[in-house]
Amino acid sequence: MSRVTVWYDSQCPLCRREIATMRRLDRTNRIAFVDLHGDGTCPRDRGAMLARFHAQEDGVLYQGAAAFAAMWRQIPLLRPLGLAARNRLVLAGLEVAYRGFLHLRPLLQRLARSFEPAAPR
Repeated sequence: MSRVTVWYDSQCPLCRREIATMRRLDRTNRIAFVDLHGDGTCPRDRGAMLARFHAQEDGVLYQGAAAFAAMWRQIPLLRPLGLAARNRLVLAGLEVAYRGFLHLRPLLQRLARSFEPAAPR
C-alpha cells in the first residue's frame, strides 16, 4: 500500500470528528493529514479544497467519494470498502451519497457545534 495525503478542514466539527476517527484507525500511520487552516500546502485552490474532501494517492489527486475511498484503502478495517470503490458503479453510488451529504453538511455542522463544549472566556 502507498501512503496517502488527506486535506481536511480543522474548523469543521464534523471533519474534526471524522479525522480523529481515521487517525485512531490508521495504526500504521499510512495517512498524512494536512490541516487546510494550517501551514500545509494545497495542491489546488484552498476554497475548492474546503468545499470538497481531497486526498492524494500515488500522485493522483482525488476529490469527493474517490478521496474517501483512497483514505479507506489505507485502513485495514475499511480497506474492503475502498477497494470496492474502484468499481465505477460502486464509486458512482458513493459519489451520489457524498453529494447528498454536502447539501446537509451546513445543518449537520451547526448541530455538531451545538454539542461542543463552550470555549472558556
